[in-house]
Amino acid sequence: MGGIESEGSSSGRHGAGPITPITVRQGGFAFAEDTPAHWIQHAPEFAQMVNGASFVMPHLEPFLVATLGEAAKLIADPAVRREARDFCMQETQHYRTHRRFNDVLLGQGYESLAAVEAEMAAAYARLLERPLAVRLAYAAGFEAMTLGLTDWLVGNRVELFRGADPRVTSFILWHMVEETEHKLVAHDVYEAVSPGYWRRAVGVLHGSLDVIRWSRRCYRALLLADGRWRRPVSRLKVWWWAARFLLGAGPAVLRALVPGHDPRDMKDHPWVREWIAGHARQETRGAPMPLIDTQSAAMPVPF
Repeated sequence: MGGIESEGSSSGRHGAGPITPITVRQGGFAFAEDTPAHWIQHAPEFAQMVNGASFVMPHLEPFLVATLGEAAKLIADPAVRREARDFCMQETQHYRTHRRFNDVLLGQGYESLAAVEAEMAAAYARLLERPLAVRLAYAAGFEAMTLGLTDWLVGNRVELFRGADPRVTSFILWHMVEETEHKLVAHDVYEAVSPGYWRRAVGVLHGSLDVIRWSRRCYRALLLADGRWRRPVSRLKVWWWAARFLLGAGPAVLRALVPGHDPRDMKDHPWVREWIAGHARQETRGAPMPLIDTQSAAMPVPF
């Protein structure tokens, strides 16, 4: 798929540190009208939990883009400004792709999500009226949680996604790869514009818990429409998956609460680095993004 590589984007705080380019890739995933909502056949509850998070993205990520775009105008360091620009371009690709996927689900009898989406739109509009420093702390806090989420999803990809729809699996893991790729940006922009430990610590909890709350609202609506939410067995499975998510993502959130936390201290999962390197080697402008082989016992990168 055609991508635009940033010109020497620096991931060092205030321009210091290693060069970590961010590649803006077009989210070229096609979702047919019959793409199943239960795209993980062996775990329909988990599929709907992921779908619930997908419904949050077209509201959360435009908020992140607006916040970091506003902050970029206040940053003197050109390297950090480039980080913010490339972050915004990646996140724009993310929420547009999520919107396409979500529209497919809305057309399959999940119209009740429209009411939840209206509430989210209003909530993020109100959040955009908060001071920039508060919004940057929220952004940095949410991005800290995604590092733990990525490590859990990628590290357990065979168990979680074996036999799942390759289109949706590839789309979700592409998003997670890019979350790792721009893992430093919200933190660096916060430090450049409004540094301070306590506000950032509050932002970790605010951003993480708020997105979890909205995701739950969405997957609850999806499972209610399925007739599963009130089934004891399905509810137990939801609690099981939620507990596993918290155990997987929780350590990253806790590390982000430590004074002096810096995302560059967290190692990227080898599969993520291999995906990025493979895309750089085999990218063909205008070609579809290759799909992960979800039937494989190893689910290697698709390049």
